[in-house]
Amino acid sequence: MLIAVFIFLVVILGLLLVSLILPGKYHLEKTAIIKKSVPDVMDKIADLRHYAAWNPWQQSDPAAIGTITGIPKTIGHKYAWEGKKVGVGSLTLRDIDKKHVHFILEFIKPFRSIASDDWLFEEWGSGETKITWSNNGELPFPIVRLMGPFLTKNLNKQFEAGLLNLKKMCEG
Repeated sequence: MLIAVFIFLVVILGLLLVSLILPGKYHLEKTAIIKKSVPDVMDKIADLRHYAAWNPWQQSDPAAIGTITGIPKTIGHKYAWEGKKVGVGSLTLRDIDKKHVHFILEFIKPFRSIASDDWLFEEWGSGETKITWSNNGELPFPIVRLMGPFLTKNLNKQFEAGLLNLKKMCEG
């Protein structure tokens, strides 16, 4: 019994030490070229009524309840959700100009987390738009930090799928 307790404590201590050396923050960034003008593409991002139609994370929980408040494309415009798979959270427009849309992404459940979700829109070629989607946030110690590599891998896949969905929606 004493050996089992000792092994358990060593494992816990090991996990805590590993979480100390893992990064406390993350940054993801993906780009895509869409054959539509900047205003057309920007509209699909800054108007959150389109969010669930292209975002694969929201699509992963069809039974989730989404609530949209505020005026589209203005500061304070918000998409809030609650679902078994996606938990509870919100995406709130915090700043917008002719080339950028910035959101505050807040998760309440299953764990509290706040991130910055940022978009850059650039004219590209003839009537095309290069979009850059980035997300930055904290990885709280110790549990979420330990989950960081898995979360980053999963988010990368979701960003790729989301940009592909957005491209299809805009060009469709």
